[in-house]
Amino acid sequence: MPNYDPQLLARAARVRLLALDVDGVLTDGRLYFDNAGNEMKAFHTGDGLGLKTLQATGVTLALITGRSSDIVTRRAAALGIRHVYQGSDNKLDAWRDLQAATGIADDDCAYAGDDWIDLPILSRVGLAISVPNGDEAVRKRAHWVTPRAGGEGAARDICNLLLAAQGHLDPAIARYLPS
Repeated sequence: MPNYDPQLLARAARVRLLALDVDGVLTDGRLYFDNAGNEMKAFHTGDGLGLKTLQATGVTLALITGRSSDIVTRRAAALGIRHVYQGSDNKLDAWRDLQAATGIADDDCAYAGDDWIDLPILSRVGLAISVPNGDEAVRKRAHWVTPRAGGEGAARDICNLLLAAQGHLDPAIARYLPS
């Protein structure tokens, strides 16, 4: 386990809901289009395993993104993420809807974002997370910045932190070791 700050671990131990921005956190933030105008996104497979593992421990997952994309709908479905808010120009409205749906208080939530549009949520949650490729204003206001960039394993870093803080990381890894 990495050498996490004790205050960070205390915040992470409380998390019952993890919400993530998509572009810039689950992806590298670049938008790809083919000649027909079809949008493409690249997701990190390690993030997927981490998110599924975290969800299996009882942590609720959500995606809140300013763009709308069928790709995000498919990725969320593949990961079993039920709470998906797309086309959210005002992410705080989506956040309020999510809280109404889950009943989970701000202090028991983590949110990961990379740009100014994420600041209203980041300023409310118990664990505010950014990525190293996020805007400086966002990184400065985060409780933690992931070691890896968005789209390069940042979500896995978040999952590993939460799993470690909640005592689930070693058992999760042990499932894959020979007995």
